Amino acid sequence: MTRWLSLAVAIGVVAVAATSLGIWPSAAESAKVVPAPTADLPTGQATEVAVLAGGCFWGVQGVFQHVDGVTSAVSGYAGGDKSTADYNRVSSGRTGHAESVRITYDPSKVSYGRILQIYFSVAHDPTQLNRQGPDVGTQYRSTIFPQNDEQARVAKAYVDQLNQAQTFSAAVVTTIEPGKPFYAAEAYHQDYMTLNPSQPYIVFHDKPKLENLKRLFPQAWRAEPMLVSKTGVSN
Repeated sequence: MTRWLSLAVAIGVVAVAATSLGIWPSAAESAKVVPAPTADLPTGQATEVAVLAGGCFWGVQGVFQHVDGVTSAVSGYAGGDKSTADYNRVSSGRTGHAESVRITYDPSKVSYGRILQIYFSVAHDPTQLNRQGPDVGTQYRSTIFPQNDEQARVAKAYVDQLNQAQTFSAAVVTTIEPGKPFYAAEAYHQDYMTLNPSQPYIVFHDKPKLENLKRLFPQAWRAEPMLVSKTGVSN
């Protein structure tokens, strides 16, 4: 376990205690279904890719591995250079990277708009600037990395829609950063939620996200996750 992973475990232990005192709200308390986007992408392609960042990639990956129609969800880095796409450098907050997840999906089963709706509803809190809960820094920012102009159009329209409707009690601060390559993270970060179900950080921050996905999007829930150990990973 690296120094940063040890820190994550410690944060999880502190978070469990802090929530009992009302210092940090739990993920289960903050989740809600947001309105679906009024604009979406057509379903013509057999396979599409979305890249999203919303705090620690363990939880975001875990959520989308359980979404029906997703064929692969890989943890990694986007927003910076290839030379700095490793966990220790990204954790410094000075590389431009955000911890991200590359989601490959079948648009005949789940649309890009539904992917974004789940992202804003249960995968993270889009009103937190450069942080998620106890994780602070630009590497934990809320960001959509569009893979083409159409994705960028839909993403921007959706952020505008949510803000204009005042869907959240604070403004959505999600950035949209096109043209940024994705780099897969180290093997020990892949499938982390599934492989470490009892780790305090996972128990407090990430397992509630799965419960929320199942509860709020039952039609999208898949019990068996699409693990990287089964689907493989490539840059």
